[in-house]
Amino acid sequence: MGEHVLVSLDGSEAAEAALDYALTMPDVEITVITVVNPFDTDSLSPGYQSPLGKAGMPAYSQEWYQKEWDSAKELHEELRERADERGVPFESVVKLGSPSRQILVYAKENDVDHIVVGTRGPGDISNVLLGSVAETVARRAPMTVTIVR
Repeated sequence: MGEHVLVSLDGSEAAEAALDYALTMPDVEITVITVVNPFDTDSLSPGYQSPLGKAGMPAYSQEWYQKEWDSAKELHEELRERADERGVPFESVVKLGSPSRQILVYAKENDVDHIVVGTRGPGDISNVLLGSVAETVARRAPMTVTIVR
């Protein structure tokens, strides 16, 4: 059994670069995770958006949650092909909640050895205002974290 690597996917190019990086690591088993944040109208477009048009107001529509869940699963299946081409074991997880918190909880509860996350890098205004998921995960994770740009 290889190293268990958790890769956070949010639909960004940086997240796909993180997956590509993880796929180059020797002897790994990869789990990809997308966290559907109830404060985002589109969880695959990072940054807080309110489905109700009001900051801090979460969405409550079951249809909205299902659409986001299905979109995340579809993204994972598209990216699974990259792992299959390299013969890398690949699992897929979708969670609901705060992205950094859910990534950390999953990693601790599932014996993850290494987390790989993508970041858009410095200068992105959403990182200044909201904090970076990658930065939070790197600061709080008890295991190795690699941040890919």
